[in-house]
Amino acid sequence: MPSPIGNITGFTVLHASIAGKYLEMLKEMVPQLVRVAIMYNPNSVPAGGRFFSRPFHEAATKLKVQPITAEVHDNSAIENAITTLGRESGSGLILVPDNFMSVHRDLIISLTAEFRIPAIFPYRYFAEAGGLVSYGVDAIDQFRRASEYVSRILRGTKPADLPVQAPTKFELVINLRTAKELGLVIPRILLAGAKQVIE
Repeated sequence: MPSPIGNITGFTVLHASIAGKYLEMLKEMVPQLVRVAIMYNPNSVPAGGRFFSRPFHEAATKLKVQPITAEVHDNSAIENAITTLGRESGSGLILVPDNFMSVHRDLIISLTAEFRIPAIFPYRYFAEAGGLVSYGVDAIDQFRRASEYVSRILRGTKPADLPVQAPTKFELVINLRTAKELGLVIPRILLAGAKQVIE
């Protein structure tokens, strides 16, 4: 784990390799994928999106999928990106952890449904709202681990002596209703690993 600088420490909820993992999971669910867009607002993700780009492109090369970068700043850009993606069959969509995307999740979920685009999202509330699949940090585990740090600091441990913690637990949520609407059969191995299956 990296050491904190100065007298701070904490927990990160981001892991760059998650973008590659998203693509692998999407390809496993939809083997006929030809192209996949990664969508984010460059003003609200680490390093303007470059943080996630490398693992995404590496996975795309490995899986023989055309990678597309969709940088969006407003509703109109989101609509244009998803409409363009939906014009061709074999398209998929990945959203990385991005607060801007969370704010616009209803629009994104409705457009992916309209254009029948399989998509994977970073937070469980996307799948609960009708998105196909979410895979992301287990927030409850993060809070539990953070409370231990707070306790140690209150008992006198210097924050600088506590390493910054990366996520250790992730949760997969699959919306089978949405999968059925898209005509997808979710592989059993993914269903077995899901923390929640919405039927």
